[in-house]
Amino acid sequence: MRSRNPVFSRRGFSRDNGYAGFNTAPQAGGPAVGTQGNPYAQGDPYAQPSGNPYAQNPYAPQDLQHGAPPQAPATTGRMTMDDVVVRTASTLGVLVVTAALAWALLPVDDAHITRSYGIGIGAALIAMVLGFVQSFKRKASPALILTYAAFEGVFLGVVSSVVDNRIASGAAMQAVLGTMAVFAAVLIAYKAGWIRVNRRFYGFVMAAALGFVLLMMVNLLFAAFGGGDGLGFRSGALGIVFGIIGVILGACFLALDFKQVEDGVAYGAPREEAWLAAFGLTLTLVWIYMEFLRIIAILNQND
Repeated sequence: MRSRNPVFSRRGFSRDNGYAGFNTAPQAGGPAVGTQGNPYAQGDPYAQPSGNPYAQNPYAPQDLQHGAPPQAPATTGRMTMDDVVVRTASTLGVLVVTAALAWALLPVDDAHITRSYGIGIGAALIAMVLGFVQSFKRKASPALILTYAAFEGVFLGVVSSVVDNRIASGAAMQAVLGTMAVFAAVLIAYKAGWIRVNRRFYGFVMAAALGFVLLMMVNLLFAAFGGGDGLGFRSGALGIVFGIIGVILGACFLALDFKQVEDGVAYGAPREEAWLAAFGLTLTLVWIYMEFLRIIAILNQND
């Protein structure tokens, strides 16, 4: 399962378990897939090379002798939706707890804001490094993912406290509600079939995300060397527009997340892949929350 934050590489389920490479053999009743590395190509990445789909089922011969339908292969150790839900809840739980502790223990009044903000930025850098490490690992590391969530939570707690206490009262709760609304809306749209995740959708989202990230990096460089807000992509009316674009991109990445979780469960991905699903969903939700928080801050600064 790949990470969903466009900063990270979208590399699919772990290559050593066979999910990243979809079958290139012709499918029954259709042409050869021939799309190695394409996360949305058709075909079961866990299909057995044998022509008998029940060759691994020790009960298949007995079933066939008695004329009963052959049983499906055992799914022990395979990822289920419950696995994804539990691990995502655990990851988000760690993030929320550390964010609440940072909010309570790192005051942002005039006497302490520099120290608290410094701790928050330090936690963000650590979380970014841990996120990159997990993104490039072949297998999920629960300890690494939960540690990432803990440091990310510290950063979010400090930033949320600054915005809520010094710029816009209630901003953090508004951002949380906005994030939950986007999550629910995308989930409903995806399950209803209003969003179709395919290669074209994937390509469009990745191109848009790459352009967005590059613009933000250029803006950051101009701000670092020229002062102010650089090119103005993160302030004023233009900042609001880019914030809305950021939320839309986050919603698109949620759709990609849902598609890969659905495919992982359907194709019998190993159970440890549920941690990567939780990691990707957490990255996306943090992205959306930060964009909402930024929009709310800009709107209140302009009042």
